[in-house]
Amino acid sequence: MKLKGRNKVSPDFSMSSMTDIVFLLLVFFMLTANAPNALDLLLPKAKGKSTNKQNVSVSINKKMEYFIDSKKINQTEIEGLLIQKVGKEDNPTVILRVEEGVPIERAVEVMDIANRNNFKMILAVRPQ
Repeated sequence: MKLKGRNKVSPDFSMSSMTDIVFLLLVFFMLTANAPNALDLLLPKAKGKSTNKQNVSVSINKKMEYFIDSKKINQTEIEGLLIQKVGKEDNPTVILRVEEGVPIERAVEVMDIANRNNFKMILAVRPQ
């Protein structure tokens, strides 16, 4: 007499749970991809140093005076001098130091110059 087992394991794989996960990921990425690009005005305080190599620094003080490294320049000369100083580097990095109280438009102008010329921009923050 031959007895057959009642519990048979099916070799088929159910894809329903996998499709649920893929659907949830699709919805998540669709919702987060449409977030507008916004400038966060609350700058964080830094605990450590930046490890990126700095090629040149641009500074703006409260008197709206512009400096590249420590040399005072006019606002109209920024783009030309930045291209001259870091234009030949492979990954040019510019650090932006803006004194507290300077209108954000001034910093955005320098960031726009860096963006147009594909320079990496680092915004300096106040240490804690």
